[in-house]
Amino acid sequence: MRTDGFAKWTQRFEDERERRQAQGDPDWEQGATLHPAIWSSVQRFQVGEDGDGANLVAKADQAGDADYTRAVRLFVAEEQNHARLLARLLHAGGKPTLTGHWTDTVFVRLRRLMGLRLELLVLMIAEVVALRYYRALRDGTDDPLTSSVASRILADEQRHVPFHCDRIHASLAELPRLTRRPVLSLWRLLLLAVTLVVAADHGPALRQLHVGRLRFVADVMTTGGGVVSEVLAPSPDEWTSGG
Repeated sequence: MRTDGFAKWTQRFEDERERRQAQGDPDWEQGATLHPAIWSSVQRFQVGEDGDGANLVAKADQAGDADYTRAVRLFVAEEQNHARLLARLLHAGGKPTLTGHWTDTVFVRLRRLMGLRLELLVLMIAEVVALRYYRALRDGTDDPLTSSVASRILADEQRHVPFHCDRIHASLAELPRLTRRPVLSLWRLLLLAVTLVVAADHGPALRQLHVGRLRFVADVMTTGGGVVSEVLAPSPDEWTSGG
């Protein structure tokens, strides 16, 4: 397995942590005003971002690469910061956070079924969907605080996807060559199924953000195709989302 290269990710996460600390939070006092459908959507995404990441960290520990484990811990910290930012955004708009949602429960159970490879493949689905969602939230509202929060989260997600691509590439290299494309074909089918559910569940919010359901699905699947190409590449290069 190719294990070199994760020290650079640790450095990138640490550099971003320092930049984020220097930047500080958005101005929460300005408040936020959104359509009720968007508030409901943000509440559900906030639940998905919230978690301690202990299961993923434990599996990373078992992989035996200290640099990768450190990077995973920093990744989890960024996801927890996303949950905090969305919770503060909800509070700024006078909206409560949710204690749970069935879509998050399903994702968590899927991720914990097997080892690190499956966990990352399922996690990657959430990350690819999040790329399009936060881009819509950033660009589709005229609320300054919401746009600022979405922009910060989107910038992180654009870094998370290539990070996971790097590890999945190394993990799939352990499989026989003939099985790699079928695995990723199944991954794309699961991505499509999940995206259709998200598009249906968040349809009213997407409509308010000027993104139709079909466009949302098409954009996510295009990004998913880029992920597959990157993971199958002989030597992964720097991947960008185009967002």
